[in-house]
Amino acid sequence: MTEVLPKEKKQKDEKTLILGQAVVDLLPLLEGESSFETMAPLHPVPGSPLEPLRLSVKCSLEVKVFVAEPLLTTAQILGGNLLKVTLEAAYSVPESFIPVGPLQNYMVGLQVPSVGEKDYSILFKNGTLKLGGEREPVPRPKKWPIANILAPGANNIPDAFIIGGPYEEEDGELNRPEDREFRNQAECIKKRIIWDLESRCYLDPPAVVSFQKRIADCRFWPVEITRVPLTIAPKGKAAKFDKADDESQLSFHGVAYVNMVPLLYPGVKRIRGAFHVYPYLDSTVYEKTKCSFSLFRDTGHNLVQNNKIGGINSPLSKPAVSKNVKEDKTVKEKDIEGKPRPGDMQPPSIKSQSSDTPLEVEPPLSHNPEGQQYVEAGTYIVLEIQLDKALVPKRMPEELARRVKEMIPPRPPLTRRTGGAQKAVSDYHMQVKNISRAILDEYHRMFGKQVAKLGSDMDSETLEEQKCQLNYELNCSGKYFAFKEQLKHAVVRIVREKYLKTTSFESQEELQTFISELYVFLVDQMHVALNQTMPDDIQGTVPTIYTSSEQLRLFAFEAEVNENFEMAAVYYEERLVREPQNLEHWLDYGAFCLLTEDNIKAQECFQKALSLNQNHIQSLLLCGVLAVLMENYEQAEIFFEDATCLEPTNVVAWTLLGLYYEIQNNDIRMEMAFHEAFKQLQARMLQAQIMKQRSIGTVEYIEEGGKVEESSLGPWGITNGSSATAIKVEAPADDFLEESSKLQSDSREHIISTQSQDPTISQKPSNILLKEMPVKKETSKCQDSSTVLYPSPYGVSQTPATIFMETIRFLMKVNAVQYVQRVLAHELLCPQGGPSCEYYLVLAQTHLLKKDFAKAEECLQQAAQMDYLNPNVWGVKGHLYFLSGNHAEAKACYERTISFVVDASEMHFIFLRLGQIYLEEKEAGRQLEAEQAYKYTMKLKLKDETLLAEIHMVQETVGFGNPSF
Repeated sequence: MTEVLPKEKKQKDEKTLILGQAVVDLLPLLEGESSFETMAPLHPVPGSPLEPLRLSVKCSLEVKVFVAEPLLTTAQILGGNLLKVTLEAAYSVPESFIPVGPLQNYMVGLQVPSVGEKDYSILFKNGTLKLGGEREPVPRPKKWPIANILAPGANNIPDAFIIGGPYEEEDGELNRPEDREFRNQAECIKKRIIWDLESRCYLDPPAVVSFQKRIADCRFWPVEITRVPLTIAPKGKAAKFDKADDESQLSFHGVAYVNMVPLLYPGVKRIRGAFHVYPYLDSTVYEKTKCSFSLFRDTGHNLVQNNKIGGINSPLSKPAVSKNVKEDKTVKEKDIEGKPRPGDMQPPSIKSQSSDTPLEVEPPLSHNPEGQQYVEAGTYIVLEIQLDKALVPKRMPEELARRVKEMIPPRPPLTRRTGGAQKAVSDYHMQVKNISRAILDEYHRMFGKQVAKLGSDMDSETLEEQKCQLNYELNCSGKYFAFKEQLKHAVVRIVREKYLKTTSFESQEELQTFISELYVFLVDQMHVALNQTMPDDIQGTVPTIYTSSEQLRLFAFEAEVNENFEMAAVYYEERLVREPQNLEHWLDYGAFCLLTEDNIKAQECFQKALSLNQNHIQSLLLCGVLAVLMENYEQAEIFFEDATCLEPTNVVAWTLLGLYYEIQNNDIRMEMAFHEAFKQLQARMLQAQIMKQRSIGTVEYIEEGGKVEESSLGPWGITNGSSATAIKVEAPADDFLEESSKLQSDSREHIISTQSQDPTISQKPSNILLKEMPVKKETSKCQDSSTVLYPSPYGVSQTPATIFMETIRFLMKVNAVQYVQRVLAHELLCPQGGPSCEYYLVLAQTHLLKKDFAKAEECLQQAAQMDYLNPNVWGVKGHLYFLSGNHAEAKACYERTISFVVDASEMHFIFLRLGQIYLEEKEAGRQLEAEQAYKYTMKLKLKDETLLAEIHMVQETVGFGNPSF
């Protein structure tokens, strides 16, 4: 905005005065608009009459912009994209960078594929060198990369800010916990160069395709940084460079390698992070990025000579270099000595954009000491690359849910049962009877021996003491709360059906009156129900023994361990008959079907569980696992993607999705999924460490390699005790053992995927490992045992799990051993994993289940060397000796296992087998208990003739146990 002053006498021209500047963003024209209006703030320039009024008066210009026709067609708008690149700063720059002396222009540049054959340069110029001492403020505005903005504040882009964020959430380098201290020092106290510039580039549809292909082919993008001196021109002329020998003016030539692959992940539109700066070396740059030229050195004098303050190359300016340079048949690319360049194996010769002189080979590292200073100083740039639309669209959660619903229709809700008041009262009676039986069982468990000993001599004080202890136990264990919940629904039905109360009460007095009346009725009916359940003196028919769902699951697991699959199936099916709407029962039965290699029935079970709750993560994952095993890969992708959408923090879901992409040979998406899984695992470990430190009054950030205790989350998503599972083997892991010694010292930076072989196995899979039941069932009867996960069973002092070991635990719990073989390979080669005690224990299981005792023993020896005090090692050793018939060694291992302060993960079966060994060695000797157990066995009319015969044989062998002889 310019003010034209009146012409004075003898003055040839009118005098003008610039009052201020306003900046109008023309981006709407690229979004399909042909006209728009905006209110642009007017920023006073220095010395303007408006400057003193800046704080009290806000001036704006009403601007209308229109074009005769839209700049882009509909096809260009839909198929094109807008690229925004924001250069924030370079931190920890070399100490030789000083603010005094000749003026320097700090420049950063990169290439962007554009229309047709040509690349365009994006340059960020005139960075500000700062000495540090404080952190850059956030949020802070992004600035226009335009040279002719003079008014302070006018160079800020409206509604565009640099907001920063946690280092761990960045996409680049230096984002690990151990990098936090260095980043804090570099961004607070060390020298830095600040740009805060945002540059934009429109990509038409062909350029979008080229951009996407270039990322897939090259993966890393070179971002160059350099410093050139400025020569101050006489007043009234722009600053310019000395045109003579401008290439020699390039100093401190470095390059950062930006991994652009995340932009090919579905739905990703933005990457931001810190990237190390390295010396610019032709051979290294070409090896990493397949780029054969330097933006600053090889693309012509125009990039250097036209380097005006704040400027940026327009997409319509002279292109930097052609992507497909045709070979010059007359001039071959040689160095100054006439020898072929190291790039003779590369594409045809590439020439400078501004001349026909072939590019000279880059001097070796010894001739680039300035660039090496970036490495010594630990210099890094912080860069953001953002697209208006994701290059790879991501399926919306609604679409995934719809696809899942189409494949597995949700089970219709149960029809509402209607009943009158009498039905409600009889349901209440039934619940009272069930609760009274449970309390009576608890009483006999706690005081049965005392009652049998005292008989009728028990006094009132003893009874009162027993009552107090029983109340205490019920409250501490949570059973009292469970009984209340069990009774609540029956009481609600009485209120609705008998008293017809379905609306809120009008006053507190009315509510209290009703509660008093209801209480009297419920107590009277409770007495009626209790009187009906009191035992008579006359022995009647044998009562039906009620077994809980938890007991049925225990029986089923024991049958699995003994390889009695028919009996195990009976118990699982009994659970389903009792509670067909309980999805955990379907998941347990499906895992059992995987164990018996009935994949079709397992798939049906998992799909029925998913039909009960289509948002249940574990059901989705298991449906995906079975879909892969059945080679229904399209369905598998839907299941895994839906799981990651519903629970983005689920480590196992992301890892399984990555394994799926590995099977599909989709390396980019595999890396994406594994990266996200690792990111979520790190975040969870960090949160756990913070919570742990807060509990003792301090907060510290976790270092990589620190130990974090993990909660035992069941595969069905509910917290409970530890558990392990019996598994079957379909593919050997023999090769892992031989390779482990070679790879133990190998620090690989990338995950190497390996394919495991799957030869057929003739041996019958053994089912002895590892099924642990909740030993302390009295802790909570309201928690079903089917909610127990395969937690961290291998190692009391184990290091934090990797994403692959967490997935192995989940897969082992559900008997999906085919997947375990693939994940073990990743665990072995993972930089955070490798051969560990838990790794060898899993490997030992696979050999034990094939009854390959020699290799199982080798693995257990390796595990014992790594963690000799791990009770799980000794427990599995006991199983090994037990199965091989060496009961003496098995007994020693079992006894050592139970002597540890911390229980092993399969204590239930350790006790069972140790007890069997004691019986074989004639160490029970408890005549009274044996006779009582036998008496109840006969009273309950045991029908298993084989078991009865075994009992009679033992009785005859030991000489007691049957009172009849």
